Amino acid sequence: MSESQFYTFITGGVSLMIAAGLLVAWHLWRMREEHQAGIVSALDGVSHELRINLQRFVSELGQVHAIQQAGPDLLLPVRHPQLDGVNASMIRANRNALAVIGNTYQELEARKMALRAALAQGRDPVDSLDDAMDATINGIATLYMWEVHGGARPSEVGRVRSWDVRDWMKGHNFTQQSLPGMYLRDEVVERLRAYGLHLTPKPLTHTAHEYYSMQYDRKADIHAPFGRRKTPEQLEEAARKAEEKAAKKAAKQAEKEARKAAKAAEKAEKESAKQAEDEAKAAASLAAVDTVIDEGPAYADEPAEETYEEGQVFHSSHDDPSDMTDEDEDDYGMIEDAETNTRPN
Repeated sequence: MSESQFYTFITGGVSLMIAAGLLVAWHLWRMREEHQAGIVSALDGVSHELRINLQRFVSELGQVHAIQQAGPDLLLPVRHPQLDGVNASMIRANRNALAVIGNTYQELEARKMALRAALAQGRDPVDSLDDAMDATINGIATLYMWEVHGGARPSEVGRVRSWDVRDWMKGHNFTQQSLPGMYLRDEVVERLRAYGLHLTPKPLTHTAHEYYSMQYDRKADIHAPFGRRKTPEQLEEAARKAEEKAAKKAAKQAEKEARKAAKAAEKAEKESAKQAEDEAKAAASLAAVDTVIDEGPAYADEPAEETYEEGQVFHSSHDDPSDMTDEDEDDYGMIEDAETNTRPN
């Protein structure tokens, strides 16, 4: 074999080995990708299986509540082959979350068996129906944690908007009136909050009237947002300023009260002076009246003017009856006759 043939043989062999290695690597990569896709599909199948079982259970509960003479044949047994296959395989998955899903299936099956027994015996299924709805709410909460957060613990997730949970339930056709006598989405949100999931916004703890009626000063509270940012020296300085402000306010109030008292005393003095002046005037007027009354007897000694009645004939003191003539007597008699015969018109 010549040297050129030897180099050709070596080059072809190395090229063939490289091609074989690349083919093996590609095949292994394809196997790995298919394995990963199979794991993802298996885990998605677990969530899909749980969602189908929950939706069917919700529908069965609605039928039991709507039909008065419902029989136990409405409730189908719970089966979960996908979960059993994942548990039996050696795939890498969150085994804690899978255990929680298994417990959820056990609770659903137990509540369904109790409800089936109540319907078969003809007893009132109210209590069994309530327990079954409670198990359904737990199942929906478990499904949410598995699908959205990969089965993590609620305390490890962080903050979640409650409307995101509601939108997720809308996407899976869990309506608000799915369960009779309750609002399903609200119950699921509160159950997740009870499990430790930090949902925002927090529920209201006070009504508007109670909140605005509270007498609270956030600047005076050391545990308030503004108070926690202050150092002890700043808090002491703020307390000193508050005391000074209170002292100034008290002094100002005292000065105001003193001014009011002085004004009241001045007003009372003016009123007393005016009253004394009025009393002096009244005394002077009374003295003048008494003086007039005392002068009355002096006027009583003077002769009063004579009053005369109409039609009366008076004689002067100088007239003598003996001096009257016969004609005067006749005239006097005629006047008296006329006076006696007069009548008012």
